Amino acid sequence: MRDSKTRKARLTLTALGVLLVGAVVGGGVVAGTTLGGDDGSKGASASPTPSAAGPTPSQPTDPQQAAMTPEKARKLTLETPTGQKNGLSTGFSEAPGGDVSTIVYFWEEYAFLDDQKARQQLDSIVSPDAPGYADELISEVRKLRESIGLAPSGGTPAGITFSTSVNAVRATSLTGTDGKVIQVWLNYDRYSTNADGGPDKDPLKDQDVDFLLKWQKGGWKITNESRYWKKRSFARAYVADSHVSWMDGWRQVRHAD
Repeated sequence: MRDSKTRKARLTLTALGVLLVGAVVGGGVVAGTTLGGDDGSKGASASPTPSAAGPTPSQPTDPQQAAMTPEKARKLTLETPTGQKNGLSTGFSEAPGGDVSTIVYFWEEYAFLDDQKARQQLDSIVSPDAPGYADELISEVRKLRESIGLAPSGGTPAGITFSTSVNAVRATSLTGTDGKVIQVWLNYDRYSTNADGGPDKDPLKDQDVDFLLKWQKGGWKITNESRYWKKRSFARAYVADSHVSWMDGWRQVRHAD
């Protein structure tokens, strides 16, 4: 029988599976009605599916492209951060790749169960053009804590650690060729470890979430502004060996050495 800490970790991940997958959509870790800011119609299914993605991509005439999959293709190498501030890696460039690197590092570092640390992170990365967005995200952290029997405010339960690993991304520009506002879908896994170092036997695997980012004041910021939100698209399901996933724009990521 698992000890109480292991059960707590499993319960936490189960709750996350409900809140971050079953009810969460673009823009981060809150329900779509909240993320939208002022429009309940912005909610939708969290997991990318073929039915949500629109027309089927046209088939390439190049045989090599026709057989390409995210697993076979060259992986996207993330930029190496140059520093740390407010609990997040910093120093990503404005150039293509800096945007994806910013959001991958953010999602892997995000204190999704610690409202105080999450507040510090969100105050650093949320766009000033998205007033109230950080408050909404913090509210969801607290709701998550309460849903698993924790006090609304506080840190991660003692003896339990979590790690998030992003497997692949799908990035699209929302502002044409300038690429200054983008949408990024992330496919990720999340694991827990208990006090005795035992691994998570049933981690959350193959989860999806999307964010909107804009280049602002020397860095990439997350936003939920309506003028960009309405341009969002829904990705096809990420499958490592799928040609359809490749054609839809999914690329595996490789962290910088």
